[in-house]
Amino acid sequence: MPGMRGDQTLFEHARKQHEGESAPLAARMRPRTLEEYAGQQHLLGPGHILERAIREDRISSMVLWGPPGVGKTTLALLIAGLTKSHFIKLSAVTSGVADLRNAVEEAREVRLNNEQGTILFIDEVHRFNKSQQDAILPHVENGTVVFIGATTENPSFEVVAPLLSRARVLKLEPLTDEQLTEVIDRALADTERGLGHSNVVIEQEARDFLMAVAAGDARVALNAIELAASVTTHDAGGVKTVDQATMEEVLQRRSPMYDKGGDSHYDTISAFIKSIRASDPDAAMYWLARMLEAGEDAMFIARRIVISASEDIGMADPQALPLAVAAQQALHFIGLPEGAIPLAEITVYLATAPKSNASYMALNRAREEVKNGRQWPVPLHLRNAATGLMKSFGYGEGYKNAHNYKSHFAGQRNLPEELGDKRFYEPGELGYEATVKARLETWWKASKGHKDSGSTP
Repeated sequence: MPGMRGDQTLFEHARKQHEGESAPLAARMRPRTLEEYAGQQHLLGPGHILERAIREDRISSMVLWGPPGVGKTTLALLIAGLTKSHFIKLSAVTSGVADLRNAVEEAREVRLNNEQGTILFIDEVHRFNKSQQDAILPHVENGTVVFIGATTENPSFEVVAPLLSRARVLKLEPLTDEQLTEVIDRALADTERGLGHSNVVIEQEARDFLMAVAAGDARVALNAIELAASVTTHDAGGVKTVDQATMEEVLQRRSPMYDKGGDSHYDTISAFIKSIRASDPDAAMYWLARMLEAGEDAMFIARRIVISASEDIGMADPQALPLAVAAQQALHFIGLPEGAIPLAEITVYLATAPKSNASYMALNRAREEVKNGRQWPVPLHLRNAATGLMKSFGYGEGYKNAHNYKSHFAGQRNLPEELGDKRFYEPGELGYEATVKARLETWWKASKGHKDSGSTP
């Protein structure tokens, strides 16, 4: 029967082999069947990709990508059991190339002696360096093992391209509140592996707090319940009632799910900048707080704010950039925690300022022209005539100094002749940029009259 090792269930085998008999509640409650597995219906629901592959016993190499506590290791164990595969588990934290060689040799022996395929599961695969990941490649290529990697980091950045091209990336999502409730209730009711024998009840307020802190992480939720139950005494009726105060004491304050070198770092700063761009000060302040509470480098945030002031506000409010630089300098001068205050102030200023990316887009258009167009020579009248020889070749000839003309505007062409009247800067309609647009339109009209008139000061 799929999922069996002799007279042991897959769960019992895995538990005894990998966790031992006195495992934490989260380990004891590992699902033994797909029916017990909570969440990931986009992969395991009837007719979906992984469900079909398991049912047809056509498992190929894959990378399971998702946050902690969503069941990556459990899913790999279930796949091995349901496909009758030999299962080898390595952790990239503690294993090296020698362990990989031993695993491959074991897989060869199992295939030779038992005619059984092997799933090589590597937890935290992103912690393997390039050479270690490359060592897996030939054995995946020749079918010695089916590789299943688990990672909390974006595989696009953390898994080498050759290995990634041979594996399907499956993204696992945090459990919903309903799914997490299902996991909790099963643990409370299970008398064999869970807390059913202890008669534990969790008050609704305590549940709500647990849900908020666990944030879809089943491991955090189950371990918190186990600890809360252990410090709660039975009442006269033999019931252990876990209240909110106990749950708060047990959980204390969970560190934010934030890796300053990983996806959380990039995703959160992206959310922050996009909230500023969207003129949403409340969302921008929320993401700022998330980063500060997680211990993000405040100067990194300040640098991104300075960029946003130019990229997203630009000429719609020219004061945005100097104020952003002032906030960065204030942070540098006073440090944290007080330095967060000028960050908050500039965040509100930028989020509520008029927006324009016209300067940024002008730079992009000009770069595109420079990169893909011809490199036309600088017009003679714009060249620096530093010597008599240069003047004899026409350098600087015909140059009109704008300060010598009415309104300090000469209307002279300054682009290479071959580019004609090409425009890169297209001003917007908001804030100060509307004034700039009106001024430019006046100059553009005036320049048409100057081009061939030979106007004098």
